[in-house]
Amino acid sequence: MDHVILVTEDDARTRESLARAMTRAGYRTLTAADGAEALAFLEREKVDVVLTDLKMPGIDGISLLERFQARSPETTVIILTAFGTVGLAVEAMKKGAYDFLTKPINLDKLDLLLQHALDARRLVRENRELKLRLRETAGLKDLLGQSAPMQRLREVIQQVAATDAAALILGETGTGKELVAHGIHYGSSRADRPFVKVSCASLPDGLLESELFGHERGAFTGARERRKGRFELADGGTLFLDEVGDMSPPTQAKLLRVLQEQEFERVGGSETVRVDVRLITATNRDLEGLVAEGTFREDLYYRLNVVSIHVPPVRERVEDIPALTAHFLRTFAGRWGKPVPEVTAEALALLCRYSWPGNVRELQHVAESMLVLSRGGPITAADLPPAVGGGERSVDPGERASNASLRELERQAIARTLVATGGNKRKASEILGIGLKTLYRKIQEFGLQ
Repeated sequence: MDHVILVTEDDARTRESLARAMTRAGYRTLTAADGAEALAFLEREKVDVVLTDLKMPGIDGISLLERFQARSPETTVIILTAFGTVGLAVEAMKKGAYDFLTKPINLDKLDLLLQHALDARRLVRENRELKLRLRETAGLKDLLGQSAPMQRLREVIQQVAATDAAALILGETGTGKELVAHGIHYGSSRADRPFVKVSCASLPDGLLESELFGHERGAFTGARERRKGRFELADGGTLFLDEVGDMSPPTQAKLLRVLQEQEFERVGGSETVRVDVRLITATNRDLEGLVAEGTFREDLYYRLNVVSIHVPPVRERVEDIPALTAHFLRTFAGRWGKPVPEVTAEALALLCRYSWPGNVRELQHVAESMLVLSRGGPITAADLPPAVGGGERSVDPGERASNASLRELERQAIARTLVATGGNKRKASEILGIGLKTLYRKIQEFGLQ
């Protein structure tokens, strides 16, 4: 056995007798003459079980129990007590001790009690590990696809989730950046704590600051009472800031301070609020370019970009399109109580040839449209939206960049999405991941009326 037992007893004869018995039973045994000496082992040893006398000078058994629970909660504590102090031993059990034995110690009972304690400790550890694996699976279950880019993405998520580092998720609109943030949170040690998200693009700057940091009563017109911000709501957990590239310089400065000092003041207030929050951010914009332009703080960029994660667009994982299509069809069919339709080879080929400017989000909406318009039989090419049914081929990003300017690519993406949604601007804005007002402005700017 490699279990470590620490015998803490101020009576030398009892201490040495117990130590010899533990060693003969196959345990690695340490001894301490008092509570202070026992605590010193925490700095250099991993102790499985502490056997401690209840009555000792200085740090007594109950105080030692409390210290071990605070600094080494995985260590099991068993109390050794005289007959007259059984009441105190019971009190120690209420505070977290595993059990107690009365003196003189029956070694057979002690050996059996140690076996039970170590078995219970093993079960707790296995249960904790199982919960961690289940959380990891739950966090990654919506990241569908077995292509090489998606397998690599899942590996990176698991690596990042094991740390507490700030993560910056990069990717085009509709690729599933929020799902990646979910995967990181639910695969981390913070999984049982809140996951709070904020879209920096959907709120005006003044409201965004209040949303993040909260406000005091009377801080501005309409502030009738104190309100906690998202940082406070996420305390102990994870805060996900989507489209962080849209954040204004003043709010960037306040965010930087929170990252540096883990504290802030509510809008209109002077009270300092301290939080413990893991920050995950995402954007579809070129933050390095914004830094070069002077619209995004360089020091904040490096704080956010401790770890960067690239989410691949659909055109880089075409082999996942059949599985994604089948998943979305099953989801919507179950929601509406309809049978799950088959997809003909011709229709599937057209889906795989399309370039998917709106990525997975666009594919989800197309699958919904196909199910709505299907006539009860297999989904054919005739059931596809016109832009998709035209079979516009998927092209390499480098080829796209060489054939058109970024402005032209943006115009094409908006035009194709409007066609795919039948002119439904609200649905198009959802697919593109931009606000409805922004979409109307872009339509006018590009002459897409």
